[in-house]
Amino acid sequence: MKKRLLFFVMILSAFVLMACNSDNAGDGDTSEGGAFEPSKPIEVVAPSGAGGGWDTAAREVVKTFGETGIIDENMAVINKEGGGGAIGWAYVHQKNDSPYNLFVSSPPIMFVPLNGQSEYGHEDFTPLSNLIADYAVFAVNEDSEWNDLNDLFESMKEDPESVTVIGNSSPGSMDHMQFIRIAKAGGVDVTRVNYVSEQEGGALTALLNGSVDVYSTSVSQTVEQVRAGNVKVLAVTSEERLEGDILSDFPTAIEQGIDATFVNWRGFFGPPNMDQAAIDYYEAKFQELSESEEFAEVRKRYGWDEMYMNNEEYKVFLDEEKESIKELLDEIGLGE
Repeated sequence: MKKRLLFFVMILSAFVLMACNSDNAGDGDTSEGGAFEPSKPIEVVAPSGAGGGWDTAAREVVKTFGETGIIDENMAVINKEGGGGAIGWAYVHQKNDSPYNLFVSSPPIMFVPLNGQSEYGHEDFTPLSNLIADYAVFAVNEDSEWNDLNDLFESMKEDPESVTVIGNSSPGSMDHMQFIRIAKAGGVDVTRVNYVSEQEGGALTALLNGSVDVYSTSVSQTVEQVRAGNVKVLAVTSEERLEGDILSDFPTAIEQGIDATFVNWRGFFGPPNMDQAAIDYYEAKFQELSESEEFAEVRKRYGWDEMYMNNEEYKVFLDEEKESIKELLDEIGLGE
């Protein structure tokens, strides 16, 4: 009787062990070397509406992963718009340790919490890899009196409030702060910069109809307007001139004697407490993507630069960037 009971317990234990292994496999874990391999669709959140920088980056990355087969599992982009990114961040934060919920981000993940508009910042997530660098440009109407950045800053030194700068982001966020960083290096009293936020898509229209003087935006938002002869770019915030048709004509702030840059990095994060095996998996996949010819074509199309960083490099970079941004926000009275 005891032997039969022992045999029954052994059989039951075997079934329980098989079931546990099956459940773990469903999460994408494998027993060999503790490696991770996804076994169900991966969700990539763009914390914005369709058509913006986050949405474009997320969709191009997902598309290229699929076309190259670098990641075989299905990937889908979903938009979580609102709060300058805060709605999307809160959504992903609830997916604690999930290897199937990623999101794309950039400097607003520092600006927004530092402004007190989000309880979550970059430290509350798992940095996976940075992929690209985009840059700011400062554009004016084609018939503007200013022909370079020094012309503009000389006017602003005399009377900062006489010049109206417009951007698509809220005060204290990206379009505002990228201008503040360069203007400070140019000798402008940045506590008196007259910045107008236009988050409904009307910033370019305001520039073209003369309602505002300067448009602080991204490279991709101005190329076609420069091509059409509607605006001129006073400066781009990269270290060196960008490559490509039209782009190579944009002078840098540095070559105009203003020793400052601003990079709109874009990279990918996961929820808090991701397993190291999942981090290693995505880190390797993003590096492979970054080095691929297919993604090089994507970067060229949008005027992006390559800026790959792995998990550890990304963490160090993010912490240093946050300190720099906090100093600027505090200076203009917008820190938390």
